[in-house]
Amino acid sequence: MKVAQKLYCGGITTYQAGDEINSNGNLLILGFGAKDVLLEQDIYATLNNSYPSANIVLCSTSGEIYDDAVLDNTVTIIIMEFENTLVKTVSLNIKDQPNSFEAGKMLFDKLNDAELSYVMIISDGGLVNGSELVRGIEQANTHNIPVTGGLAGDGDKFNYTVVGCNEKPKKGNIVAVGFYGKSLKIGHASMGGWEIFGPEKKVTRSASNRLYEIDNKSALELYKQYLGKYADELPGSALLFPLYVRPEGTNNAVVRTILSIDNDEQSMIFAGDIPEGSYVRFMKANFDKLIDAATHAASKALSQFPAKPKLALLISCVGRKLILGKRIDEEIEAVKDIFGEGTMLSGFYSYGEISPLNTNAKCELHNQTMTITTFDEEIN
Repeated sequence: MKVAQKLYCGGITTYQAGDEINSNGNLLILGFGAKDVLLEQDIYATLNNSYPSANIVLCSTSGEIYDDAVLDNTVTIIIMEFENTLVKTVSLNIKDQPNSFEAGKMLFDKLNDAELSYVMIISDGGLVNGSELVRGIEQANTHNIPVTGGLAGDGDKFNYTVVGCNEKPKKGNIVAVGFYGKSLKIGHASMGGWEIFGPEKKVTRSASNRLYEIDNKSALELYKQYLGKYADELPGSALLFPLYVRPEGTNNAVVRTILSIDNDEQSMIFAGDIPEGSYVRFMKANFDKLIDAATHAASKALSQFPAKPKLALLISCVGRKLILGKRIDEEIEAVKDIFGEGTMLSGFYSYGEISPLNTNAKCELHNQTMTITTFDEEIN
């Protein structure tokens, strides 16, 4: 496996590192960039001209990760060339599907094969219900193939996102990349680092990603009580206080970010489903614990390899970027310290992260996490 990295800024390549790519193997190119840059500078055409045989996947972001730096208004490019691993890309637009659940099933079915070893998902982050997408994927994923990825971002605007597969990116697209063969080695980890406070409470009324009642009381009013002085700053302050959600009958919990509130309906709208009957606890930000969690995610992903992987793909949450502010580079630097110089880092800040919580577990949609997928290829 060969890996190279480029950074586009102002329409030109400002940095380039990694292996020499000769296009003799199977090429996959991932490009993560600011929405306006992707659309106005037609990055797809540039990449397609340079690598006509490659599968090219692009998505808009809320920040780009290049090596140990977090950037804005750029495009970070990672070029992966595999010797013994086959790569297949499929895509669809959510507007052409009945719902996100069926979209997930269809995408996985198109890739499913006895040789399938890993699936990467890069999805629209505005029109797609990430929870339902993952649920559909996992219903079709009967052999428990590892699935990781993320939802595209749009800075802190939350307007619309774009994704493209072998074409210029556009709204509503979902891309799935299938990797085939026994040579590919994958590791993954996802960590949050939030402090949990207050007792566990039961969701007594919800619909999809809308939460109405907790313990038969208005969820919004209860949430405001816990926020105290920060309640006056809603919905912006909600990024500081996500929700810990544990589905009934399991100990596997996920974190959910609040996107907006509806004072008329007395509801809270989240970046992922809040199942009725599940249990929730409030959470709050701790800068040092967020950065420590990135370190733990890197250590966990690295522990799944006998030697250092060639590439670590980092997908972190826009909420973490907004909270950490000027300290955001520390999150990536902490990951770099774990992997060292032998592993290339690339990735983006997202509207949702997709990863199993543990090895051999089903994938989940996460918010407010640092999610890492590591890659290498064994050549016999």
